[in-house]
Amino acid sequence: MKTTISTRAMPRSVRVLAALGIAWNAFGAVQWSGQAFASPAVLVAKGMTPAQAALYAALPGWMTIVFAIGVFGGLAGSLLLAIGRRAALTALGMSLLGYIALFVGDIVEGVFAAFGLPHMLVLMIVVAIATGLLLLALHADRRAWLR
Repeated sequence: MKTTISTRAMPRSVRVLAALGIAWNAFGAVQWSGQAFASPAVLVAKGMTPAQAALYAALPGWMTIVFAIGVFGGLAGSLLLAIGRRAALTALGMSLLGYIALFVGDIVEGVFAAFGLPHMLVLMIVVAIATGLLLLALHADRRAWLR
């Protein structure tokens, strides 16, 4: 006997939110590349103090990696959600874990202390958006909108 998995049509609102997730994470990819490949002199030219630029340049490599996981996991997950694929769950879950690890790293490495409350608030918003995208994908999966 052949079994089939039934999926229902995903509402346009979910696709719109996924598209916003794509745009948000594309912006994040630009931010990541600006951090991952910039020299301290470039960072100072972009408005950081020399001390802040030196801190960024000295961050351990794992922080750049988890930032990349957050950004590119979110980008892939949002794309997968937009086309109704269940793999979005894994990608968005990895994205959230990457951003949580980045948040912890920013605490441990003194980034929040060097950049202050605005930087912390931005990363809190990033974590909240990553959480929202994952919850949206979980909701879509429960509604059988993903295949």
